[in-house]
Amino acid sequence: MELLELFSKIYLSELFNYFLAGSIGFGLFYVIFKKKWFYQKIQLKDPKNKDFIREIRYSLFSMVFFTFTGILIVHSPLTEYTKIYTDINAMPMWYYWLSFPIMAIMHDTYFYWMHRTLHHPALFKHTHLVHHKSTNPSPWAAYSFHPFEAILEALIFPIMVLIIPLHLSAVASFFLFSIFYNVYGHLGYELYPKGFNKHWLGRWINTSIHHNLHHKHFDNSYGLYFTFWDRVMGTMAPQYDDTFDEVKSRKTKLLEVEKSKVT
Repeated sequence: MELLELFSKIYLSELFNYFLAGSIGFGLFYVIFKKKWFYQKIQLKDPKNKDFIREIRYSLFSMVFFTFTGILIVHSPLTEYTKIYTDINAMPMWYYWLSFPIMAIMHDTYFYWMHRTLHHPALFKHTHLVHHKSTNPSPWAAYSFHPFEAILEALIFPIMVLIIPLHLSAVASFFLFSIFYNVYGHLGYELYPKGFNKHWLGRWINTSIHHNLHHKHFDNSYGLYFTFWDRVMGTMAPQYDDTFDEVKSRKTKLLEVEKSKVT
């Protein structure tokens, strides 16, 4: 009974976070401000309702496997081997805050190479193809995975707590951040400003356009939070900068067209 209660608690928490992030993205960009912001959509067409349903269905199932990894961390024989600490004073506060970029770098590295592996022809059609059915992704696609991929995606969290000391609240906060950034990556709209892709810092940050191009073309842009591995390994989408500039220049071009009509 204790294990069932723990499973329910973790699953419902993850479900809440997924629907919170997904509802904000979907509600703002696909419902409330759809007509006002539609010119900013990366792929101008909308996904179909059947796509939303498929993405939500697979995401609900994926959360089951993320829940199991949560149980592995806090309530299993593995727990005694983790480096999780609950006393905030057990480590310096500077380390507590440093643990967030450390987790981001670890997760991004793990994700890039795991992601590229799943694109191998021997694996792709049996696993990762589920996620790539969303060629024009929506916020609901964030956790739309085949069960095998869901397990691989979730394993990064047990791996991290086995390698480095992490406060339990830092792990929970980072997981929440991961969900929101994953929803942004599949949003279908770009939130970063014009020129961000060429900024000295922005060029290393993954964007919604970067990941959208991956869903559209399949064979490039594998990163999660950063573009480091894509740039180093030569897997950046060749049309990334042009697409970013085009999407972020649409408003100016539309205003110019409207102005020309008036004059």
